[in-house]
Amino acid sequence: MNLRAGKFTLELDRPKVMGIVNVTPDSFSDGGKFFARSAAIAHGRCLIEDGADILDIGGESTRPGATEATLQEELDRVMPVLDALVTDGIPISIDTQKPEVMAAAIAAGASMINDVNALLNDDAVSVCAASSVAVCLMHRQGTPTTMQQAPAYADVVNEVSTFLATRASACIDAGIARDRIAIDPGFGFGKSVEHNFRLLRELNSIAKLGFPVLAGFSRKASLGAVTGRAATERLAASIAAAILCAQNGATILRVHDVRETLDAIKVLMAATGR
Repeated sequence: MNLRAGKFTLELDRPKVMGIVNVTPDSFSDGGKFFARSAAIAHGRCLIEDGADILDIGGESTRPGATEATLQEELDRVMPVLDALVTDGIPISIDTQKPEVMAAAIAAGASMINDVNALLNDDAVSVCAASSVAVCLMHRQGTPTTMQQAPAYADVVNEVSTFLATRASACIDAGIARDRIAIDPGFGFGKSVEHNFRLLRELNSIAKLGFPVLAGFSRKASLGAVTGRAATERLAASIAAAILCAQNGATILRVHDVRETLDAIKVLMAATGR
């Protein structure tokens, strides 16, 4: 299985690693450590040196309780970083819900749009369909303001799978080729600790939809709930979660700690003979 992303093709014979570049003042994981433009660019290049297969640049925090950035704020945050990194030899993804940011990023050379709202905003699908970028469609329940207040499902795996299948079909019908679509169960986005770990255990059910599965469990609160560790102390837990995701069908791992995750993947590949 491959994923076409602009001028790039990601061959998913092994799990690919997506490095996170948060250009936000209020990220749950790094607290604005890379909010300054120069710091974000330097961090992106460090992740590339560490072996990242793709970078994901985000200018709006989607942590529980986060407030929405304005369009101009988000553009001011992500576009200079994208402009600086887009020629560094790997695909650049933009983590955004706003069609206007998507369009600007695509025009500047982004290879992927990673949308926590699964391209549900008006014009989002048409903007992406008119380009050659890959898209990642994520499931969430509620909004960042409300999503962790009381998440509830009759069957979390079935509901997440059905939603992602429906959104993928809508994108294909709108002209986005099947091999440009990835899906994300949305760990931590309107899910309890129990929901998240059930999704992890049964991730193969989502992989059976036939699209590359992106998993973002890195430093999530559920890992803190089972380890008692703060977000910046969840490296071991994050690597364990990443490897379990890979074993259960994920082909793209969205992580903060690229080098360490790649080392773990190399061990997994050697152990499984892949």
